[in-house]
Amino acid sequence: MHTETKIMKTSAEMQRKNNLRLALILASVALTFFAGFMLKMSVFSQS
Repeated sequence: MHTETKIMKTSAEMQRKNNLRLALILASVALTFFAGFMLKMSVFSQS
């Protein structure tokens, strides 16, 4: 049973690491879209 608990802990740590990686990827995509939108607004507002 001790080995099973260790495997579950390792699995939980891997899941947490994967979730953090996914969150960072999604945040960078959202930030890129936001920056592009702001750039577009600033370029087209001057004409």
